[in-house]
Amino acid sequence: MPRLSHCQAILGPELFSKLPSTRVLIVGAGGIGCELVKNAVLAGFGDITLLDLDTIDLSNLNRQFLFRKKDVKQPKAIIAARTVSAFNPSCKLTPIHGNIKDPEYDVTWFKGFHIVLNALDNLDARRHVNRMCMAAGTPLIESGTAGYLGQVQPLLKDATECFDCVPKPTPKSFPVCTIRSTPSAPIHCIVWAKSYLFPQLFGEDDDASDLDAAAASGENAIEIDNLRQEASAFKVVRASLLSLDPTDVASSAIFTKVFTHDIERLLTMSDMWRSRKPPVPLDRDSILAGAFSLLPATVAPSAADASAKHSTTNGSQSHSSTKLKDQKDLTLRDNVLLFDSSLKSLASRLKLGREGKVLAFDKDDDDALDFVTATSNLRAWAYGITPLTRWEVKEMAGNIIPAIATTNAVISGLIVIQALQVLRSGLASDGATHISPNTPKAVTPRHYPEKRLLAARNVFLQGGRPSVPLGSFGTVPPNAGCSVCRETYIHVQCDPGRVTLGTLVDAVLTAEASARGREERREISVYEADRVLSEPDWDENLHRTLADLGCGKGKFITLVDEDEVVGNVALAISESPATHPLQGLPYRLPVDIHPPPLRPARLPRSSPPSSPLKQITSPVKANQKRLLADSEIFGTPVNSSAKRVKTTHLVTTLNGDAVDADVDMMKIQIGGAMSPTEAREAQTLEEEGLVMVEGPAGF
Repeated sequence: MPRLSHCQAILGPELFSKLPSTRVLIVGAGGIGCELVKNAVLAGFGDITLLDLDTIDLSNLNRQFLFRKKDVKQPKAIIAARTVSAFNPSCKLTPIHGNIKDPEYDVTWFKGFHIVLNALDNLDARRHVNRMCMAAGTPLIESGTAGYLGQVQPLLKDATECFDCVPKPTPKSFPVCTIRSTPSAPIHCIVWAKSYLFPQLFGEDDDASDLDAAAASGENAIEIDNLRQEASAFKVVRASLLSLDPTDVASSAIFTKVFTHDIERLLTMSDMWRSRKPPVPLDRDSILAGAFSLLPATVAPSAADASAKHSTTNGSQSHSSTKLKDQKDLTLRDNVLLFDSSLKSLASRLKLGREGKVLAFDKDDDDALDFVTATSNLRAWAYGITPLTRWEVKEMAGNIIPAIATTNAVISGLIVIQALQVLRSGLASDGATHISPNTPKAVTPRHYPEKRLLAARNVFLQGGRPSVPLGSFGTVPPNAGCSVCRETYIHVQCDPGRVTLGTLVDAVLTAEASARGREERREISVYEADRVLSEPDWDENLHRTLADLGCGKGKFITLVDEDEVVGNVALAISESPATHPLQGLPYRLPVDIHPPPLRPARLPRSSPPSSPLKQITSPVKANQKRLLADSEIFGTPVNSSAKRVKTTHLVTTLNGDAVDADVDMMKIQIGGAMSPTEAREAQTLEEEGLVMVEGPAGF
């Protein structure tokens, strides 16, 4: 009996005959990805590309069944493809150990697939794949799981909403003063250790010129002086890390500064401790000698509980010796020793310079995790907060979402079912263009008759109803105000080192005007991500090449109408093919360039009535400032010629209201002007999903 005869009987001969030649891209080879590639191979797909950046960790083995202990530290994509190939030897599997955001995976590359299946756990990567698929016109099946919950969503350009059509819930935020001065929960200590202390010691150095510029601009002189002292102190201890013997001297100096002197300085601010328990400075020598006690009358009760959990002093042995390493309760002395050993390892790596001049936190980096565990726990002991195990710290610092193997298996099966429904909609039974086995052409929106799209549905795995675990609702039309799927994409093949920005923009506007039957061209501004490259009254960059502007392969150049009458045009940049003549034009545009449609009124849209997904909101107090969106706080300029302007953004507040906010992109004030160091700290917290908000009085 043929290996896949049961699939043919279920799918039918017409659809089944197309699967061997259907090119599928699976992004992610983790919990969902392992199950998904196995299901795709067993369903009869014959040409699968599997891409993943990660390597196998020991903690993956309990739910990612394609891996074994001998595979730890190996690339997930390569091992998964090797294991699955035995299930169906006739399937062509192409594993790639790489980052989906790398420039080589541009729109041309995405157009080479008939369908893309997402198995990602990263919001930024999901948005990137979503935009690439919208630009390439390639169908995307989006998915995700969290514990016992999961969802699968087919995304088709111009036919359904895309991943960015519905705003995502605002991440939980903490005031910066809480993180820096008055922590009250373990997460505050972890964020401080990961996003503040680790970068100060192993990340980018503070730039004194920023403080000079802040002082020259008239910012608070006392604050600037305090920041200079703090920066100087960290430079001294950071320099000790690069000394010939950084072990004991560096450990003692850093510990004393962070857990003794800095806490003593905070205690001098008596107003701060009128309504809260003050912290206790730690003494490293006393802790190591076993003579340090954390039970004075000034310590909060939670500290006493934490101490009793381990010992009445700092302790020398944990009561959890039978537990796994990551689940053991660490005494105060254990944390000091862990601090010393991790600091020594990180300092040695920084000194060798094999990983560059700076180090970045990674939850799978044992040294980095040990350092964050030790420092966050030491801070917790000082502030009377219950310390955590190494695993609990990893779970919070790495933003680990609980994963259950059964949930992953169910969702991966639903992904394949929805992919088959989308492909079935592209068959030629009622005049729609069929999938050609020989042409690397994506299934574009015209392949989907409306009556056949009813088969593709949004499916979710819900909690609280064991008798009916699965639910579904129909696909939803695109959001007319979406800044991703409502853009008009033009695929441009060019030589970034030869073509200038002005030449390319002129060619596109000329072709657009010709398509409209008009001679006059509209005025536009040109952007690349958050950077302004050109405006009607500022054209200094028009003579520069795309390579010079950092707008090469894989980038999007967006043309925005100054009058806001028509929609945006996004130029998806790819390199010219090898067959393109060198003597010809340094770019090639599509033959059929269509002008962008008129811009619709920008109105907020809620989830569809039939959708079980509800927007997570919370009321906004009358005196509370709204949180600022990412694009309102920080941009990502690449060169000095790109400037920022005052623009208007549609901002959704916490209560769901949409407001137009005039935002000065050069400077955002949150309860007053931010100093350069505060701005960098806010940006670091923002990248971790935290937003700096105005703190309560007394800070």
